[in-house]
Amino acid sequence: MQSWSALFEQAAESGVDDAEILETLADVRATSAGGETAAATDNEPEPESPSNSESEPESNSESIDGESSTPPLESSPTRVVADADVLAADLLVDGDARRALDHLRKHSWTTLLASDALLSDAEAVITELADTHLASAWRERVSAWCESVDHPSGDHPALATAYRGGAMHVLSFDDRLLSARAGAELGSRLSVSAREPRAFAMLFDAESLYREVEAGTYPGPDRDPRA
Repeated sequence: MQSWSALFEQAAESGVDDAEILETLADVRATSAGGETAAATDNEPEPESPSNSESEPESNSESIDGESSTPPLESSPTRVVADADVLAADLLVDGDARRALDHLRKHSWTTLLASDALLSDAEAVITELADTHLASAWRERVSAWCESVDHPSGDHPALATAYRGGAMHVLSFDDRLLSARAGAELGSRLSVSAREPRAFAMLFDAESLYREVEAGTYPGPDRDPRA
């Protein structure tokens, strides 16, 4: 498995920017099989919420319409979802997305969450804007890093992952997730907020967050973000 440093070096010549990645992701989701993940790109994404018919799960997985799904976990500020545009930009653009996710790569007590659908969207974007080999190597590396979450097909991958994985932050470049209307909907139904990577990178305070969720004095970064 390749290191982040090796992957970033290979991606350095991609020559794409965040806007191009966002546009490519919209195309990927619009043409996905059956249009299932595309529904949230046509209008503002509808925040995920528990089904009225669901009961409290007793195990680590539940089935909805025959599909395995992660039961909703308790929200934590250390659990973060990066939408597919941010995941692709982390690899292909040395910018805000990489600075934001470096905070998570540096600290073992934080968690990046992702579903298979979310990673597949990002992999498709990387394939389109770079090449299949890089996309495959990236998928292997990010899968070893993130915590996997299952959700029903047709749900918005980032929002469903945040809801079921207990994330308090969703990172995205999509104005439809970042709008005041979407923020109000998310805040009223989920304990999650959507942020641009730049804002997350600027506001992330590892020392204060560590004191909030862990016992003892903040020890500083404990992982190499390029390993």
